[in-house]
Amino acid sequence: MADALVSTILEQIMTTARLQVEHEVKLVVGVEKEIEHLKNNFQAIRDVLEDAERKQLKDAAVKNWLNNLKDVSYDMDDVLDEWSTAVLKWEMEEAENALAPKSVVSSFLRSYCFCFRRVARRHEIACKIVEFLMKDECFTVETDVLKRQKTGSFYERARHAIMTVSNWARFPQSIYKAGKLRSLLIRSFNDTAISQPLLELLRKLTYLRLFDLSVSQIEEIPSDVGKLLHLRYLDFSYCKWLKELPETISDLYNLQSLDLTWCVAVKKLPQKMRKLIRLRHLEIFGSGVAFLPRGIEELTSLRTLTNFIVSGRRGRSAAANLGEVGNLSHLRGTLWIEKLLNVRDVNEAVKAEIKKKKYLIGLYLLFNGDETELRVDQNALIEALQPPSNLQVLCISEFRGTLLPNWIMSLTKLRGLDISHCGSFEVLPPFGRLPYLEKLKIGVKTRKLDVGFLGLGPVNNGSEGISKNGENGEMAPVSAFPKLIELSIWKMEELEGWDGIGTSLGEKDTRTAIMPQLRELEVKGCTKLKALPDYVLTAPLLELRINECPLLSERYEEEKGEDWNKISHISEIEINYQRSKRPPRNS
Repeated sequence: MADALVSTILEQIMTTARLQVEHEVKLVVGVEKEIEHLKNNFQAIRDVLEDAERKQLKDAAVKNWLNNLKDVSYDMDDVLDEWSTAVLKWEMEEAENALAPKSVVSSFLRSYCFCFRRVARRHEIACKIVEFLMKDECFTVETDVLKRQKTGSFYERARHAIMTVSNWARFPQSIYKAGKLRSLLIRSFNDTAISQPLLELLRKLTYLRLFDLSVSQIEEIPSDVGKLLHLRYLDFSYCKWLKELPETISDLYNLQSLDLTWCVAVKKLPQKMRKLIRLRHLEIFGSGVAFLPRGIEELTSLRTLTNFIVSGRRGRSAAANLGEVGNLSHLRGTLWIEKLLNVRDVNEAVKAEIKKKKYLIGLYLLFNGDETELRVDQNALIEALQPPSNLQVLCISEFRGTLLPNWIMSLTKLRGLDISHCGSFEVLPPFGRLPYLEKLKIGVKTRKLDVGFLGLGPVNNGSEGISKNGENGEMAPVSAFPKLIELSIWKMEELEGWDGIGTSLGEKDTRTAIMPQLRELEVKGCTKLKALPDYVLTAPLLELRINECPLLSERYEEEKGEDWNKISHISEIEINYQRSKRPPRNS
């Protein structure tokens, strides 16, 4: 069985090689067919490998053959990847040439030279196919960690490496021999130890799929990074000294993930990022990026876009406007939209079509910006930014409109809601009706939190309150904030009153449940608030924090305050940043 297995695959490989050697011209003019044939052979080899490993063949010769064949499969993958990249590059160049103005003569010369380069490139790739198919020996060793004491031959056969360069360590020269590496993770705590050899490293390791320099003290990335045509994943996260990215990153046509998380010194992205049409994840949270480059709408494969920053006056000519987000229909996860005060036209927000981003679970709307004067009506702007109905987390910050958006109560799947640093609202929406809300933070300018905030509408008057009638006309049990676990009343400096619903501490109302699962309450910076409502204090609180609230601090002071007895049963209490713990009181 083993001999038959080996001979069958070898026969396929040798047949392909013989045909390609005999038909050199065909390789130039019809390489697409040869590529398709090679893909089929590649899949057949993969199937055989899986079958052999599944059956756990014991024959030493077959094991050796399988190891060699794995090496051939890596080479196949490299060449096929090179071919697909070349095709993509040609398509991009053709698209750019079609848009560029040109005379008839220059157009003919450019087209002729372009076609000649394409034929030469096809011939080069075809020759590589022949070269590796004619190999009679292959070696591969896969490893997770490379250390300096390894021999040179080990590096030459390695596919994956994790390398740590300490302050006192010399950069291992033998790594340059690892020309077949697929993934390389470098942890460097010394900028000089990695900056100098990085250029040579990029020139040698041309088959990298994953390159991770995160948490390194690197300041500059050589432009040669743009020659890593197989690269899929590029990670510079937490490189706080990195100043900028080379424009050549836009040449990485296969790039799927670019991580610049907390690269605080990076102020801009490559201007031609629109060429990275296979990019799926762009993470710039915490970075210094001031705007996204124009043409971001062409990155239709994007799944992750952590932040969209609306540009101010300085970068406006080179920056994408908010409307370009509308073309990114596959976005998922959490999206931060920052500097919304820079929006010049509400239609930009309309074109963004946030509501159609059905895979988004988190949306942060930050109404900050560089403009000193408002360009658009904020009420209209926030209405145009309506998220999908399945959103789970919503944050609205620094909003200065007069009303919260009408759509906010349609988000019935919300689990987290943060409305802070906002302006004055006469009436808050009935947040208590949100059935799955677990965390709520409110920081607005209002003098009173009334029972409307709970969403307990009047009974028997046809309103839309939570209350319902039972079968015999009696009022059925109702609940406000049925899932709420954490509540934060934050920096509401004008808040004077927080109304209850007429139930005193110690009384039980079997018809109404308010915050029945509340575990944590924080009240901070509410300098005028005099008391907490009894329905909060009767909730099953485990932790209470009262800070920067002089009237509340006096009222609930430990052993001295007039209402200390109302909170003494809570196991963890913090007043004026002084914490005290006590065993929970048995009910």
